[in-house]
Amino acid sequence: MIKTVAIVSLSSGILGESFTQHEVEIGLRRLEAYGLDVHFMPHALCGLDYIKNHPEKRAEDLLQAFQNPDVDMILCAIGGDDTYRLLPYLFEHDELKKAVRNKVFLGFSDTTINHMMLNSVGLPTFYGQAFLPDICELGTEMLPYTKHYFEELIRTGTIRQIVPSNVWYESRKSFDADQVGVPLIQHPNTGWELLQGSPDFSGKILGGCIDSIYDIFTEERYADMPELCHRYGVFPAAEQWQGRILLLESSEEKMPPEKYRKTLLTLKERGIFSAVNGILVGKPMDDTCAADYKKQLQEIVPSDLPVLCNLSIGHALPRCIIPFGVEARVYGKEQRIVFE
Repeated sequence: MIKTVAIVSLSSGILGESFTQHEVEIGLRRLEAYGLDVHFMPHALCGLDYIKNHPEKRAEDLLQAFQNPDVDMILCAIGGDDTYRLLPYLFEHDELKKAVRNKVFLGFSDTTINHMMLNSVGLPTFYGQAFLPDICELGTEMLPYTKHYFEELIRTGTIRQIVPSNVWYESRKSFDADQVGVPLIQHPNTGWELLQGSPDFSGKILGGCIDSIYDIFTEERYADMPELCHRYGVFPAAEQWQGRILLLESSEEKMPPEKYRKTLLTLKERGIFSAVNGILVGKPMDDTCAADYKKQLQEIVPSDLPVLCNLSIGHALPRCIIPFGVEARVYGKEQRIVFE
């Protein structure tokens, strides 16, 4: 059972800006209502400019959260786009490896890179939710599907299985204070879709935001990101993907289909599709480009490799939580994934 939560800003520092404080207050009340002791790490609320300019302080917060014996769960504030800049401060002298303890680590989006960092030092993690986008939801309560999995995680320290959501929600166009209590527009959800291959497959899941994965291999966003990610071994080699399941979900940037294709081709060229047992694909945000993404998957991924689409994971609302680093059994026809 989770008792103490440490909140870290490992990417964006938006949590410390005045225009998000009505959201932060909502989230803090909700966490405290669960009886949780909440600690904002020393630099988590320092704001956008400070966080942007001090990756070493972000790394320091993460290390301290792991080293603090009272902290049971490390909850990421939100994603962003440059958490790769923490790499030298976490890996140059094995800082992360020395600090890591068996704690719950939860985040998504740019936090994909942090999940891969932690995977490289042997820590199982949890993908799919974060403090500001989920706990601080402006509606009268957390979205029910999202809330179900968050409550399971803090109650048990794990997730036993996930099933599809009955609905999906359009993303909010504004997060201003006048949106407090305003419900999201919802639509019926069609469940998971088996695009190809066997409906049943198994393995340990790893992956995350396809935008962040793309940035590991290209200099388009940050010129030094590919070199740093390669130097510190962020993305596992093909042999380390053997028998795993690859998770791919897309961000609020709503990646153009041609860029999605380039990412898939990069993964194919690196031998990832020859190594994994299957692919799980998150529902795109607002269902944008869903048909185009499926077309690219069918054209590039080997036809015998299972691909299961439309999971409520990552940037689309609502969000479940997927454990990384533990054995997962996917039952596509039964519409459930069980974690051992």
